[in-house]
Amino acid sequence: MFGFECCWSDRDGELYPLLIEEPKPFVLPAPLPQWPQGGGFATGRISLGELEVAMVKDFECISSYTPKKGKTGGVTFYKPVGIPDGFFSFGHYCQLTDQPLRGYVLVARDAGDAAVSETERSLLESPLGYDLIWSSGNVYVWQPSPPDGYRAIGFVVTTEPDEPDLGEVRCVRDDLTDNCEVDDVILSVVSSFKVWSTKACKTGMFCKGVTVGTFFCSTDLNDVDELNICCLRNTDLTLEAMPNLEQLRALIDHYGPTVYFHPDEVYLPSSVPWFFENGALLYRKGKSDGISIDIRGSNLPKGGKNDGEYWLDLPENVNDEICVKNGNLESAELYVHVKPALGGTFTDIAMWIFCPFNGPVTFTVELLNLNIEMNRVGEHVGDWEHFTLRLSNFNGELWSVYFSEHSGGEWVDASKLEFVEGNKPIVYSSKCGHASFPNAGTYIQGSTKLGIGVKNDVAKSDWFIDSSKRYQFMAAEYLGSHVVAEPDWLQYMREWGPTVLYDGRSELEKIISHLPFLIRLTVETLIDLFPMELYGEEGPTGPKEKDNWYGDERC
Repeated sequence: MFGFECCWSDRDGELYPLLIEEPKPFVLPAPLPQWPQGGGFATGRISLGELEVAMVKDFECISSYTPKKGKTGGVTFYKPVGIPDGFFSFGHYCQLTDQPLRGYVLVARDAGDAAVSETERSLLESPLGYDLIWSSGNVYVWQPSPPDGYRAIGFVVTTEPDEPDLGEVRCVRDDLTDNCEVDDVILSVVSSFKVWSTKACKTGMFCKGVTVGTFFCSTDLNDVDELNICCLRNTDLTLEAMPNLEQLRALIDHYGPTVYFHPDEVYLPSSVPWFFENGALLYRKGKSDGISIDIRGSNLPKGGKNDGEYWLDLPENVNDEICVKNGNLESAELYVHVKPALGGTFTDIAMWIFCPFNGPVTFTVELLNLNIEMNRVGEHVGDWEHFTLRLSNFNGELWSVYFSEHSGGEWVDASKLEFVEGNKPIVYSSKCGHASFPNAGTYIQGSTKLGIGVKNDVAKSDWFIDSSKRYQFMAAEYLGSHVVAEPDWLQYMREWGPTVLYDGRSELEKIISHLPFLIRLTVETLIDLFPMELYGEEGPTGPKEKDNWYGDERC
């Protein structure tokens, strides 16, 4: 790629010319297949009701900015190119300069055929002018000034101080917008200017906010909550761009990750029916004996909430208990929940995996090369973990993967994933705890900087599941219950393991007492931040009881 010149400006305004290599666009390892036809999925256009939108991923570089001397830490601003005829842009795109070019902006047009009458307001209008928000060197950032009753969604960047052309972008009629908020910081210039990506204020399968891929910026850094930010709103209740069942099968066949378990893993997954069939018991509060569960889970209590009235447990026979704890990889499968994301412009395919038992944690102090496997801390019966594929409904492209990691997780862009075959990413499951991660290695829950905390080891092994072949749809509400029938056991909202209280903190404090004094203080502070479930044994609830079943993933 050709390099391009840009300038850096320090606080005194002195310019430093830099030569930066233009980021190369990211492409998936393999071409996209021809998806099965039907509906509005992967047609390149999506109806949001009165507006029709298309995704543009081709950009022309405008300029770059680096907030300090050096070749890293800068951002590059881009203008979308190749906009389809009749469509209009809302603003420009911005990303880190040292990352592969990986982004999009949505462009829109009026979806109606009839001309707008004199009494009607058009959907899109040119701005009245622009306000210069910030400038440095050859970077000028402009905010469109919308007419009354309209809102601006993006910003325009130029290399000259002249105001941009009024036809460069469009503003949107206010009833077609939703409020959104700042998300990740892209650029921060101390005490003067920040650039963020954005996200809808309300996210989840029933929410209608559609972010358009533009950035938000401000020089008013005192109260970010008061910033006026908006996105589009999908007013089309049909969600016509969501994939049908045949298309979903094709997507999973093409993208289904391979899940690798650690070579020293003891507690492998199983199918839910195998867990029931091999002796799992249902207990009720006030009764001492557990009852067997049929293979479909049809005799489990359904609905309601997790009120502590029921729970599941392992078989009473010791040998059977050990057998069930170890799982059964041959029976294991991924349980798939499909739901709309970002107002129906993307699809989330959440893939859940069940392990009969979650093993104890390993505590590490890397400075002392100390790794201690705890006796009971972290153990519990019934472990539900998941990862989620986020796919563009414009063309079926894998955009990112969410990796659940204990009580939270993170979205990882497709450009940062490992792939095992074609466009199938790798998901690594941590030893004993089954949290998911994008790359092999060791992850620490605690202080990664100090190397102190709970250790998550992940690596390839002969223990793996190919989710593109071993999966079962368990829910896709937008398709209707006649298309995907939810299994009986999914309606069980109580705990998949018993609550057992024990003094796990004492076990940790015994370790602390043998550490050097300075490290001891750090460890004590970190332990206060650990989740309470590390100090007792509590079975988790099932997938449908999690807040991300209807909502977005927790980061």
